Amino acid sequence: MTMPTPNSRSIPDLMSDAVSQLAKLVGNEFALARAEMSEKAQQVARAAAMIGAGAMILIPALVLMLLAVAAALKQGGFSDPMSYLLTGGGAILVSAILVWLGMKRLSGDALKPGVTLDQIERDKSAVKEMVR
Repeated sequence: MTMPTPNSRSIPDLMSDAVSQLAKLVGNEFALARAEMSEKAQQVARAAAMIGAGAMILIPALVLMLLAVAAALKQGGFSDPMSYLLTGGGAILVSAILVWLGMKRLSGDALKPGVTLDQIERDKSAVKEMVR
């Protein structure tokens, strides 16, 4: 039995092939999305581990540095309460900036699966062209 040529294939055969290819395409897109999201989750886990390790090492050093700043302010003529208040206020300001920067890096835009979304847009355009 010979294979039918593309021009002699029936409409149901063509529709079956189109549906089969579309199903394969959707399956591939889900696999790509799964792989990309797994990569992003690993990126977040590594970032969180590094942040945690850095914070553990930083805390004692930061306490010593803040005490040194407060001592310098006291020697510069500030009262004890004022030197601690200024040192603590400066530390809060720096902390707030660091937290804000860290939150920006974990935003939805930074972690969205851009490759998958671009591929889906290209596939959508290809399917529209096939349907025409």
